[in-house]
Amino acid sequence: MIQSKLPNSTDSIFSVMSKMAHETGALNLSQGFPDFESDAELIQLVADQMKAGHNQYAPMPGDKGLRQAISDKTNTLHEKRYDPGHEITVTAGATQAIFTALAASIQKGDEVILFAPAYDCYEPTITLFGGIPKPIQLQPPAYRPDWNKVEDSINSKTKMIIINTPHNPSGAVWSEEDMKQLEALAEKHDLLILSDEVYEHIVFDGRQHYSAARFEALSKRTFITASFGKTFHNTGWKMGYCLAPKPLMEEFRKVHQFNVFSVNHPIQKALATYLQQPSHYEELPKLYQQKRDFFLQELKGSRFSFTPSEGTYFQLLNYSDITEEKDTEFAERLTKEFNIATIPTSVFNKNQQDFNQLRICFAKEEKTLKKAAAILREI
Repeated sequence: MIQSKLPNSTDSIFSVMSKMAHETGALNLSQGFPDFESDAELIQLVADQMKAGHNQYAPMPGDKGLRQAISDKTNTLHEKRYDPGHEITVTAGATQAIFTALAASIQKGDEVILFAPAYDCYEPTITLFGGIPKPIQLQPPAYRPDWNKVEDSINSKTKMIIINTPHNPSGAVWSEEDMKQLEALAEKHDLLILSDEVYEHIVFDGRQHYSAARFEALSKRTFITASFGKTFHNTGWKMGYCLAPKPLMEEFRKVHQFNVFSVNHPIQKALATYLQQPSHYEELPKLYQQKRDFFLQELKGSRFSFTPSEGTYFQLLNYSDITEEKDTEFAERLTKEFNIATIPTSVFNKNQQDFNQLRICFAKEEKTLKKAAAILREI
């Protein structure tokens, strides 16, 4: 028998709620994936690349054409040019990129600051490599960092800060001032940054996504992780990438080559072609804002309260006017009694603090959102 390196880890809440939804036949608004297909043009491009014979290993850092396309996109959006040869690596989704960046960076005893509610892969991965997670709880409804509190949490053992904007599950989008505050702290205390930007293109109401790439001093010490699956509605393809300055990327690739080595070749080839049309990601804010607004309009008359999401394809719903149940208990009851699956947010919070909020995914067709809202209005 082996001694567990993650003795306190259990099935993720996404697995638990999706399984419950499947077993009960509930409408599943829990796990973050669309219920509509990826662009037929992209699917055809993948098929064409398979037929063209690109079915063996891709280069370890990723297809050259795709890395160039990523470099061009980043430069267009953020006026930052990453070298395709030494500063971009294509990964098996953003979670693998996050895992690899932490594996390459964290030594035993290193402390890593993260902001709760936090994506559930951060803490276990830090722990796996001997690091010590130091969560800072963000407060509703704004879910913005208190930078004085952040600085008070930094000490001689602090190695890295993990950020996520647009933020899952709150939907908050950090401001330019937030990023400048982060940049100043990172420089002052010589910290690494891991910037999870998987929802980079999904921002609403005229807001702008401020990537770590936009800030010169910050970009020099940051791993940026991104997701094609979130952008192009094909989460099952597990395609992402990492951006980092050459010294950081050299260490990243040392781990990457012994982890997955390389990722799906024909999909990389297809994405390299598809990315030549920026409209494919420029249209996302309008697409998802329409879905957000439609769902929230349909929800009028319910006893749920909410602050409209600023980004991502998630919306928090507060149920304080409905019940005093814990969010985990209420989410289970909604699934089993009302046939609608959501995500309780306390599982992402420090010490599982409960704000009586559920997360729903609105990356769904209007008929799905209409049906979900009708159920929620009756509760």
